[in-house]
Amino acid sequence: MKNFYLTLLFVGSLSFHLQAQEKLTLSGYVKDAENGETLIGATVVVTELSSGNITNVYGFYSITIPPGEYTVDFRYVGYETITKVINLNSNQRLDVELSAGSQQLQEVVVSARAEDANVSEVEMSTQEMDIKTIEKIPAFLGEVDVIKSIQLLPGVSSVGEGASGFNVRGGSVGQNLILLDEAPVYNSSHLLGFFSVFNPDAVKDVKLYKGGIPAKYGGRISSVLDVRMKEGNSKRYAASGGIGTIFSRFAVEGPIAKEKASFIIAGRRSYADVLFRPFVEALQDGAQLYFYDLTLKTNYTYNDKNRIFLSAYLGRDVFMFDKQQGFTWGNKTATLRWNHLFSDQLFSNLTLLVSDYDYSLAFGDDDEDLFEWDSNIISYQLKPEFSYFINTNSELTFGGDAIFYRFKPAEARGVSVGEEIDISLDEKRALESSAYVGLEQKAGNFTVQGGLRYSNFNYLGGAKVFTYGDTIPGYKKPVESVEETEQGDIVKTYHNLEPRFSMKYQLSPTSSLKASYNRMAQYIHLISNTTASNPLDLWTPTTNNIKPQIGHQIAFGYFRNFKDNAYEASAEVYLKRNQNQIDYIDGAILFFNETLEGELLSGDGRAYGLELYVKKNKGVFTGWLSYTLGRSELKVDGIGDEWYPTRFDQLHNVTFSTFYELNKWWTLSSNLSVISGTPFTSPNGRFTQQGYLASTIDTRNAGRIPPSHRLDVSATWTFKDVKRNGKPRRGEHSMVFTAYNVYARQNPFTIYFRQGKETPQEGQPYTTEAVQVSIFAALIPGISYNFKF
Repeated sequence: MKNFYLTLLFVGSLSFHLQAQEKLTLSGYVKDAENGETLIGATVVVTELSSGNITNVYGFYSITIPPGEYTVDFRYVGYETITKVINLNSNQRLDVELSAGSQQLQEVVVSARAEDANVSEVEMSTQEMDIKTIEKIPAFLGEVDVIKSIQLLPGVSSVGEGASGFNVRGGSVGQNLILLDEAPVYNSSHLLGFFSVFNPDAVKDVKLYKGGIPAKYGGRISSVLDVRMKEGNSKRYAASGGIGTIFSRFAVEGPIAKEKASFIIAGRRSYADVLFRPFVEALQDGAQLYFYDLTLKTNYTYNDKNRIFLSAYLGRDVFMFDKQQGFTWGNKTATLRWNHLFSDQLFSNLTLLVSDYDYSLAFGDDDEDLFEWDSNIISYQLKPEFSYFINTNSELTFGGDAIFYRFKPAEARGVSVGEEIDISLDEKRALESSAYVGLEQKAGNFTVQGGLRYSNFNYLGGAKVFTYGDTIPGYKKPVESVEETEQGDIVKTYHNLEPRFSMKYQLSPTSSLKASYNRMAQYIHLISNTTASNPLDLWTPTTNNIKPQIGHQIAFGYFRNFKDNAYEASAEVYLKRNQNQIDYIDGAILFFNETLEGELLSGDGRAYGLELYVKKNKGVFTGWLSYTLGRSELKVDGIGDEWYPTRFDQLHNVTFSTFYELNKWWTLSSNLSVISGTPFTSPNGRFTQQGYLASTIDTRNAGRIPPSHRLDVSATWTFKDVKRNGKPRRGEHSMVFTAYNVYARQNPFTIYFRQGKETPQEGQPYTTEAVQVSIFAALIPGISYNFKF
């Protein structure tokens, strides 16, 4: 890998000398004038050349052009455009601060960040939401949430209300790469999925890649959710937070050394256990029901070429039925990053991070009779990345990463009448590494973005290695041999080439055609056979018995803007073919089973669909309408010979989100969703045994629950602190009133069958009944108070 990087650096250096002759570079950072936060995706345009660049995820831009005098515009969503006249007779560093303030100067125009970005940029199958939009969306109990917000976008769904995680274009929850400041998050849910781990007070930017995924991303085959945290106000001290129906939050940020170092600390805690303790006897006897999280970040600018970031997250959910029984789960992440400028054109970022997800389960009356189970996954990662801005038409990216995994499926013991039994399973280890290169090239009406990623995965020793024999498909495989391995041994190696390609053809200034293809490899797998993902699901590595998942996706899209970019519309079609998809034999035992791999099945997956999206960007009335038509299916040897729907297959998904600025104090918003029912496995026969009724199952996921639909509305009242002399202060307050599930729709989550409650008379058949489970069956009001000062 060292030779790979040296070669790329040599190529980059050679390109610099060949292409940058008689050219100079204008580079710098674009920041928010109010708080010093760098702005991701700000547009820098050279008027005379009708070309430019956008800032990267660290707010950096670089433009290489011939010497001369130029007019340069700096633009960002909702901020005032700044125009600079530059006499470029040498390489120049120009840092710019944009303001979201008043429009008193006539030459200042409030301009969106590349208002035509959906048409002019090569990216497709990508959705980006700023935190201000997320905060306006009607939310459960008035608490804004990142994960629930992205489920309103085309191609994104969940298996039902209150379900944890999300599904993208027919993919499973475990096929999404979720990043918090580049650290992977292995479980993104609080309260079993009602809220996510992302504190909105600390979130800066949210970007979802559904397709056309750049070569720098790898490890999952369905999507990438990249969440970036705020860096902290480098201008002044500030605080924000809120008091809600179920939890409160508080964040403080400010400069450590003004405009050189800053920090942000944000925390949340639910308090149902505190409020209801006087009224609930179980809570008085030691039961606990709460979650908390703490997010922090700091950064230090050493000089114009070096900047260091340190961010961390700590969160936990606690569900204790009494002092000894219950379960808990939580995430811990830490990310250390170093930004370095080798030159005005070569930007680098070196990241070192760790992520740890664990859960614990405990039952028992006392030390003589108990059961305890701990499980976790830990990953350590080193990731160097480079961006070489060749000129306004070309950008080269390259880098790689190395990830060391530790999987602990079970550290468990049981005690019965004082006798202890250790039922722990061996820890598994693995090493994943990769290297990538990507190039974006503009040529007239065409823009092409190509990339290649090479990934390598080693399943390491230190645990028992099982070899299984063949059997009838659908039945448990027999164990042929068991081998004890040493730590450091390489048990099995896999490697894959993962090409990426995206293309855009500009039909006109307001319309374009786009296409993309990506091949992805996934080496870790989420083992779950429940309706929705839950905290006790297991992550396991690719082994000598489990092959890596391989995903192929091709997509085509048409993009069009109207009325000076006030409206945008898009239509995309996609086709996905996946290999080595995991399913389970009937009656598979997923926990405390050292021969679990013998009960897994492998097959093919496919998903295809159409996504339509219309959005209004300007005016007092804004919002979007999205429609997804999609199928998601599996074909697994051992579960019939035909394709069958996945548990998260949804034919139709419609969402309509609106925002209305009634006046400077009140904002109204609504969200209407209509979704086809998802499949479930229904019995096709029954028999009785010893007075009990049992079901037989022939086809997986052959039934389908009824469709669901829901309307949510909210009203936000915003008011500011006022001094005695009548001048407004910096402080801002708001009250958010929400009504979730306005017309009390009992949307089905799943359906199961049970024996009738009454015992039949002799000679009469047993009765069965279908039971529909709904998470919400009533209107749920919410109110929260939010503040900033």
